Amino acid sequence: MGDDLREAICMLNSKNLEMWGHIHLKEITPGGPVYIKVYIENIPPGAHGFHIHRSGDSSCGPKGLCSHYNPFGKQHGGLNDPDAHIGDLGNVYADSEGTVDVEFVAQYVRLRGEYSVLGRSFVVHEGEDDLGLGGHEDSKTTGHSGSRIMWGIIAVKETC
Repeated sequence: MGDDLREAICMLNSKNLEMWGHIHLKEITPGGPVYIKVYIENIPPGAHGFHIHRSGDSSCGPKGLCSHYNPFGKQHGGLNDPDAHIGDLGNVYADSEGTVDVEFVAQYVRLRGEYSVLGRSFVVHEGEDDLGLGGHEDSKTTGHSGSRIMWGIIAVKETC
């Protein structure tokens, strides 16, 4: 990886402040796919929908973060599904201790250009994302993953 690769960071918040975490993003190639590393503590064990949302304004709490980041007007789906929202990242899984420690590549997430996610937000949901396949009224828009329990703004990361 070269020195011209852009990086980002997101510090996750929660209403009760007992759950916390951070997300690190780094381009694999300049303007290309992004490596994402997620670390969360004290979240309920099990699967949690994990998305990039359109807005980065959390001044009104997680409701102000709007819908999933979906600049091409696609239906809800899973990670790296070419027919899904850019912000659809599937699920993260907490172990029995409430820890998430996972890394993956998001093929359609960008840290530069017109569709950059910088200044947008990550949201962790209460329940499992059905990836648009659940048959619920909101499956094709949100994955029926429930309320927003953690959130944070995606910011540029620079070495100090």
